[in-house]
This record gives sequence, structure tokens and C-alpha cells, in this order.
Amino acid sequence: MSLRRRLNPRLHIAAAIGWAVFGVVTMAALVAAMLAADQAEQRARVDAEGQLAEIATQLRDAVSMRLETRRWLLQATAAQISAAVDRRPDALRRVLQAAKAQFPEFVWLGVADASGHLVAETGDEIQGVDVSSMAWFQHGSRQPFVSDLHAALPGERSATAAVDKAPPLIDAATPLRGGGVLVAYLSWLWFDEQVSRMRTALNRNAPVELMIVAHDGKVLVGPDHWVGKTLAVDKDAAEGERYVIGARARLRLADSMGLGWTAIVRQRADLALAPVRTTRRTVFLIVFAAGLLSAGAALLVTRLLTRRLGWLAADAEAVRRGERGLLTVPAGKDEVGRIGATLAQLVDHLQTEKNALQRLNVELDERVAERTRRIEHLAEDARRAAVTRERLRIARDLHDTLAHSLMALLTQVRLIRKLGARLEASELDAELQRAEEVATTGLSEARAAITQMRDNGVRETGLGPALQDLAGRFTERTGSAVDLSLDEVASKWTDERAETLFRIIEEALRNVERHAAARFVRIELGARRAESAPNVVGIEVIDDGVGFDTGAARQGHFGLRGMQEQAELLGAALTIESSQGRGTRIAMVMPV
Repeated sequence: MSLRRRLNPRLHIAAAIGWAVFGVVTMAALVAAMLAADQAEQRARVDAEGQLAEIATQLRDAVSMRLETRRWLLQATAAQISAAVDRRPDALRRVLQAAKAQFPEFVWLGVADASGHLVAETGDEIQGVDVSSMAWFQHGSRQPFVSDLHAALPGERSATAAVDKAPPLIDAATPLRGGGVLVAYLSWLWFDEQVSRMRTALNRNAPVELMIVAHDGKVLVGPDHWVGKTLAVDKDAAEGERYVIGARARLRLADSMGLGWTAIVRQRADLALAPVRTTRRTVFLIVFAAGLLSAGAALLVTRLLTRRLGWLAADAEAVRRGERGLLTVPAGKDEVGRIGATLAQLVDHLQTEKNALQRLNVELDERVAERTRRIEHLAEDARRAAVTRERLRIARDLHDTLAHSLMALLTQVRLIRKLGARLEASELDAELQRAEEVATTGLSEARAAITQMRDNGVRETGLGPALQDLAGRFTERTGSAVDLSLDEVASKWTDERAETLFRIIEEALRNVERHAAARFVRIELGARRAESAPNVVGIEVIDDGVGFDTGAARQGHFGLRGMQEQAELLGAALTIESSQGRGTRIAMVMPV
């Protein structure tokens, strides 16, 4: 047997069980591999985000420390101004210019008195201006203050022209002892340079992107396409999962001074998760390979456990082909052994029954031959009965046509013989003419009967059309009106019963024509249903003729007897009701 047939689940139950186990284990292995790989990727993503969160913490602390350092420098300058004896504008300007020269990141410094007027500044353009409405004055008069919101004072643009073209300035202010405020504008270029140095130091290990976002969501530091735009930190920074984002943290030391900035560290997902995806593939392949090996082992184990079932099937096939007479019962008490023992008993029982059936078939063949001979005899008897019925029908037809005409002709001939000598020539000629007419009429009727025997219209057109034609011809010959009422179902009959019913009605009309002298005839043919009887078909032929005595004997007239015989052929009951001067009613009830 080929390997392909052995592995076909439609031919071997072992293969079916094995493939089912293989499929289940393979699917389980695939799902397990995917879950394990996803879990590994999730853990790695969490680790990557944790590392970026650490970098974001370092960035936050570094930026906070640099701003805090500049705030301390500003506070030191404020302490120096507060301790100075000479607080004239020129002396204050020299102190401010010295601080600016030592710390160039301060692009502008100024001193405002307690009333909010600028008494000294490094540029001389806006000295004396009222700055009491400025945020840095209002907050800086109470405590140290830092803000990224900068509003230019009248005349300030020329002094800070280079700064105005840059991103927002960083405002720093601190109160002076005895009243007043020291204010400084930190250069954004300096701050950006500090962030760039941190980015360069971080990119030595892995390329990352640093972003500083203001409290209103505006990007202050970051990629060029993001600077100046508003960022929804939780959604936009990932850019559709293209980046892995580290934890965001507000600046620790500068928060109390009013900045409220947020530090973000992100890295491209393909770089951050590259080791993760390698690990994912490795975990997936290992788990899936283990599942495939388990499925293959399950397939082999299933094959080994069901091989006795295969042997039993092969023995059963040999018994079916007739190559063996009995089954070999497999050893063991498990299901296979019990099935084998049961099949062996069934095969032995079937063999016994087979032999008995063979003997019975021989006996049945003999009985069939005997019954066939009997049936042939019965068929011969049936053919004889059919011939007899046909002869009776022909006799009735001849009686209805030729016999009547011959009797009339015989009467005329006898009358001429007895009275011929006493009749004149004209009277004799008239009698001979009537005899000739009787003979002609009998010949026509005989030919019509023979034609009807050869070509029966009932079989071709149905009972209804045949009766309509019969009624029409009767009216043409006699002038009597015929009322014909036919059932729709019975009118379509074309079998032997239709022909018999037609013959009965035809004979009834012939008797009406010859004996009744009726002016009106009614014919009814319809189905009826009785509560205690099956469906029946009723026939009635009623005329208003002279009638007759039904109890009187009528020698030589066989029409009524023929109608009775034909009704008996259909298993019907025929009744004839008539009296002198009251017409005749012929009724028949035939079960369907």
C-alpha cells in the first residue's frame, strides 16, 4: 500500500485520528508561539520604554540643573546689587554689564525699582520705562521666577533684535533686598546648544530624539518639522507607532519658577525594537518547531496504537471478497479485540444464513416456476373470458342494429306473402317499398355498428365529447330535445369504463328512439359522495315517453338485459323505473 493511501484520512481511521491530532497540536503550537512571541515583544517594548524613560529623566534633570544654575547666578548678582552702597544707575549698569560679559547667555539684564520703573539696563534704550505690568516684575518681586513668555517693552526691540528673530526668550527675575527686581533674558541659542550637547552625548549609544514641549503643547526643541507646532503628547509624539516614547517628566527645579516644560525622549520603532523582533522570530520558531515535532510524534503514536484495527479491516475486506471464510480475532481485551470478536461472530452467523438463503432460493425458484405455469393458465382463461365478453358485446350490437332491422323486414315479407294476392299493384308496391326502406335502414345500422367496433370515439375524444356527439345525432334523427349534464372529471375518462358507460347510454337512447315516442330526454353524469360509502359516479337517463310495464316479459328483446350485463362488468347497480304513460328512468351507480 502506498504512503499516500496510508495517510489518506478517508481510507484509514488511524490517519484520520492522526491528522486530527496533528492539526490540533499544530494549531495549539502556532497559537502558543504567537502568544510567546507577543509576550516577548511586549516585555522588550516595556524595557525599551523604560530605558527611554531613564534618558528622559536624565534630560529633565540636566535641563533643570542648567536653568537652576543660571537662576543662582542671577540671585548672586542680585545679592551683589543689594549689598552695593552706590545704587546709582551708572553703577548698576556697570554691574549688569560685568555680569553679561562674564555670562554671555544673559542677552539683556535690567533693574526695576519698587515702583516698577526700569532704573538700569544693559542697553540704555528703555531705561525709565514702567514695567510694573510685566509678569516677571509681578512674580519676581515676591520670589525667583523663570518663564518662557517674553513680551517686548517699548524700545526694547532694537536692543534685542537678534533675540527677537530666535525662538521665545527665557525670562528670569529675582527680588532685590529693599525693593525692586533684577531681570535677565536668557539666550535661546544657549539653551538649544545645551540640549544639542546632551543629544550628542546620548546618541553615542543609540540614536534618539529629544523634545522640549511648553506647557501649552508648543514644541520648543525637537525635530525641525515639529518645532513651533502644537503637540498632543500622548498621541502625536509616537506618529502612528513609528516611534517608541520614553516617560515624560516635568522639569523638577524649574516647575516652581513657572516654566512647566515637559521633556520627551523617543526612538524609531524599527531601531528600538530590532532586537525584540529577532527575539520574537526566535521564540516563534522554537515553540512552533516543538509543536510540529509533538504533532508528528502524536501521528506516529496514533498509527502504532491503531495498527491492529488496520489488520482487522484487512481481514474484513478479505472476507468480503470471498478470499477468507472467517475473521481472525485480534488479541487483547480492549475495544479492538471486542470489535473483532463481535465481527467474527457476525461473519459466522452471516455465513450460516447465506447457506440457508441459498437453499431457500432453490426452493423459491421451483415455486416460482410452478406459479408461472399457473399464471400462464390463468392468463389463457382471462384471454378466453375477454373473447367471450367481446362476443357478447358484438352480439348486443348486432341485436341493437341488424336483428331489429331483420325482424322488421321479416314482418313486412310475411305480410306481403299473406296479403299479396289480395293487394292491388299500388299497395303491393308501397309494401315492397317499406320493406326496402327497412332493409336499407338495417344495413345502415349494421354498417354503423361495424364502424363503431373498428373506430371507437370514446377512446380518442373522451366520454364527455362522445356523449355530446351522441346527443346531437339523436336530436337530428328524432327531433327530441336532450338536456345533457356532465361531470367535469368523468367527462375526461377514455378507458374501458368510459366505453361501457357510453354503450349503456347509447342503448338507452336507442330504446327511447324506437319505443318511447318521447319529446324530451335528460341525461345526467356526475360524481357523488355518500357519508357511509366511497366516491361513486351516478348516471340517469330520463324521458317523458309512453313508458312500459317493467314486470312484463319481452321475448326476443335483449337491450335491457345487455345494459344489465354491461353494468355488472363495472360493478355497478342498474335500476329501471317505468310505468304506462309516465316515461322511463334508468339509473346506475358505479363506485370509483
